Amino acid sequence: MKAVVCTRYAPADALEYKDVDPPKLGKGDVRIAVHAAGVNFPDTLIIEGKYQFKPEPPFSPGGEVAGIVTEVGEGVSHLRKGDHAAALVLHGGYAEEVVAPAAMVMPVPQSVPLDVAAAFSMTYGTSYHALKQRAALKKGETLLVLGAAGGVGLAAVQIGKAMGAKVIAAAGSDDKLELCKQHGADEGINYTTEDLKERTKALTGGQGADVIYDPVGGDFFKPALSSIAWNGRYLVVGFAAGEIPEVGINRLLLKGAALVGVFWGVFAQREGALNQQNFMELFALMQEGKISPHISARYPLADAAKALKALLAREVTGKAVLLTDAFKS
Repeated sequence: MKAVVCTRYAPADALEYKDVDPPKLGKGDVRIAVHAAGVNFPDTLIIEGKYQFKPEPPFSPGGEVAGIVTEVGEGVSHLRKGDHAAALVLHGGYAEEVVAPAAMVMPVPQSVPLDVAAAFSMTYGTSYHALKQRAALKKGETLLVLGAAGGVGLAAVQIGKAMGAKVIAAAGSDDKLELCKQHGADEGINYTTEDLKERTKALTGGQGADVIYDPVGGDFFKPALSSIAWNGRYLVVGFAAGEIPEVGINRLLLKGAALVGVFWGVFAQREGALNQQNFMELFALMQEGKISPHISARYPLADAAKALKALLAREVTGKAVLLTDAFKS
């Protein structure tokens, strides 16, 4: 089979597209013929050995795929050959086939295109877990989303609106904010031209945001934390800016606020039944038209390096996906 392979820790240009042996199927596993793979920020880190875990080269990056089940291992009961499915893998997704533990594979309704399913799992799984389980976002509360035009950010905008929150999107350009408003944001903050803290307070009548969703980190952390409301919840989702900020915990004390970590991948592994329930609810919201992934770019699998570089250059809004030869629109 064909796969994109990281032969050494290095930037995207060092990736190779070549023939590799198909992965072996074990007890409790599911084999999927990949039609589409999502492109995510952790993929840019794992190929350089900068992510939380470091697979030994050679390996294929890619953490989420969608395709057709071709084989199921012993003990698998919720899937069968021919099913449409989405899977989460630690790595290996940039390939024509993947094998994943059954607990990390979920059926996809036939009405959902497989490129959309590949753009859905990681971003919407992360954002729904963050807002539902970690923040307990309530109807009528105010949600501030940083990096709102990115994959997890735009998912958080849509989910927050579906949950009944007032959503403030923060992004780096007016074009990106317009996209966020098209997907449900009530207000927007351009943090390259506006003061994030002061604008957030102005838009909330001085009260601040009840929940702050932050996949960015870096220089935006302190002004965002300063704009949190009393009893607010600050969701630490990731560090797309590169810098991991330090916390002045006195700010948490003064606001009675909570700093809450979000690591959806481990949640999905540890609490598989709850994660499956989350996805049943997410697919229901999609079928009701309340949420829908925005795919701004599709690339052939062989062009994975181009997709990763576009992601790092902030040229991708919503999601980019890679398509194998098996994909049919």
